[in-house]
Amino acid sequence: MNSTAVSTGTEGTTWGGGNQPLKSSYGKMMMWFFIVSDALTFSGFLAAYGFSRFKFIDYWPIADEVFTHVPFLHGQELPMIYVAFMTFILIMSSVTMVLAVDAGHEMKKNKVIWYMFFTIIGGAIFVGSQAWEWATFIKGDYGAVQTKGGNILQFGTYVTNDGEEIFKRIAVEDFAVATYTDRVQHESKKGIWFKSESSLPEFSVEDIYSGLESNSSILVRSQAINNDGEKTVLSREESLNQIKKNGKRYIKGANLEVNEYGASLFADFFFFITGFHGFHVFSGVVINIIIFFNVIIGTYERRKNYEMVEKVGLYWHFVDLVWVFVFTFFYLV
Repeated sequence: MNSTAVSTGTEGTTWGGGNQPLKSSYGKMMMWFFIVSDALTFSGFLAAYGFSRFKFIDYWPIADEVFTHVPFLHGQELPMIYVAFMTFILIMSSVTMVLAVDAGHEMKKNKVIWYMFFTIIGGAIFVGSQAWEWATFIKGDYGAVQTKGGNILQFGTYVTNDGEEIFKRIAVEDFAVATYTDRVQHESKKGIWFKSESSLPEFSVEDIYSGLESNSSILVRSQAINNDGEKTVLSREESLNQIKKNGKRYIKGANLEVNEYGASLFADFFFFITGFHGFHVFSGVVINIIIFFNVIIGTYERRKNYEMVEKVGLYWHFVDLVWVFVFTFFYLV
């Protein structure tokens, strides 16, 4: 028995089915579905970051004190400058992607090639910059002491700048002197009850206390933020007392366990969310390179359309838009 397709009379309407629902091809619709689902994922991550920050709002690191580095300008503190540069590069790469899509609509192959090339370069600069920022964040700047309660104690002194007295950070290695101790790192050859251990810290709390005691101008700053929006600087007596009674270990840099800049949860979120976004950008760069070579060999000229460039363009714009939110949450708010 032959079956006959039944017409509903809606095939030509927006929601009538067919191979172009909502006047979009199947490929573009699937890209939009992916973008929506990925947007929900990022939203969940950023919401979790927001809740955690407000829970520990009095102890959260101050972004202007964390992201101060610029490549080739060592020793200078330029808050947010390089992060702003990274953001500008990524946004401009989105502009060149728009121009590539527009050139594709006009079937101008050479323009598509050049604009795709500039987009790839912009993405590669951003990924490289993010890798450098990670390395700098992990390496650390000044070092700090972690207390038995998990608080972070930093060191510095008051200096006069343009008639205003400000607190200037001092690196632990500038005043602490490492002394000989019989601390021995665990080794597997020393018994069956072997426990792996990370490398021993450069300084002990005793070394830091001795250095602090012999430099009367150095004070301790806790991670607690006061009413002026600045971290609390302790008196000389409190500084010595905190290190002597509550000091647990010397730390430098940030990882998934400790963070010299403040709450360790900040580092956890930073690595996870910026790493997840960086993976998206890296994937976008790889996809753009594949599309770029397809444009060069004329694949889309033969198809008589550059829809693939438009589809990867949607993904690239999404990645740029997500970075605007990540940038706002981590660096500005």
